[in-house]
Amino acid sequence: MQQSVAHIRIKKINANGQMEVDDELAVEEPLEIQLAWQDATGFVQKNISVTMRTPGNDAELAAGFLFSEGIVEHIDQIQHILPRQNTVLVGLAKGVVPKLQQTERNSYTTSSCGVCGKTSIDAIKTVSVFAKQTGELVVPPALFYGLQNTIQQQQVVFETTGGLHAAALFDVQGNCLLLREDVGRHNAVDKVIGVALQNRLLPLHQHILLLSGRAGFELIQKAVMAGIRIIAAVGAPSSLAVELATEHDITLIGFLRADRFNVYSGAGRIKV
Repeated sequence: MQQSVAHIRIKKINANGQMEVDDELAVEEPLEIQLAWQDATGFVQKNISVTMRTPGNDAELAAGFLFSEGIVEHIDQIQHILPRQNTVLVGLAKGVVPKLQQTERNSYTTSSCGVCGKTSIDAIKTVSVFAKQTGELVVPPALFYGLQNTIQQQQVVFETTGGLHAAALFDVQGNCLLLREDVGRHNAVDKVIGVALQNRLLPLHQHILLLSGRAGFELIQKAVMAGIRIIAAVGAPSSLAVELATEHDITLIGFLRADRFNVYSGAGRIKV
């Protein structure tokens, strides 16, 4: 089993001197996502992406990635997911041909950027299968005040290394349903979406996505694909993230703290 934490010796230096101590680092390793299917020409196997991630929950990451990129639309299109050492092979069900035209990603993705391989903004704007589905969702401001503390208590690897992002899914009562960590913020979101896909929870209209860092464009896009209507981030959103959230009528919260937050779009869902 691959480890998510590495142990090393480091040298600490301060004004009083220096000393060697044990330290723990979040592991970052490449994951190759491969796709296999049958088409008119026969059996096809293709490398879809290589992403830098924290080992663990690789099957969830692969499933979430394929869904959030618009390559697959339903869990029934996936026949099996076979994780190996830094590789995941996803086999599609009989008769399913992946929508590879939906993604124009280069073969390598860093942990810091989920869309660096995209060739254009138009290619990034994948279309959600839940785009026309709507649902009423209104929540009180007080619901958000305890969310950050909840994920801080559950971030096991971050607690020891300080080096991971987290994405968490909450219900409208403020209960944390699941949390995933990764060196890549986009990977953490894909892992959450992958769990939801595998457990047939999509669309996530009645859920809140919480991000431990900033809200970048690529994270909003993934939330759109999963049907998420409310996103709260501990950090700041980017201008493009706000633009996309507004376009898709998503409530986007930034700078979430224990007693305050900013609403950048969709303020109508938050009622006192």
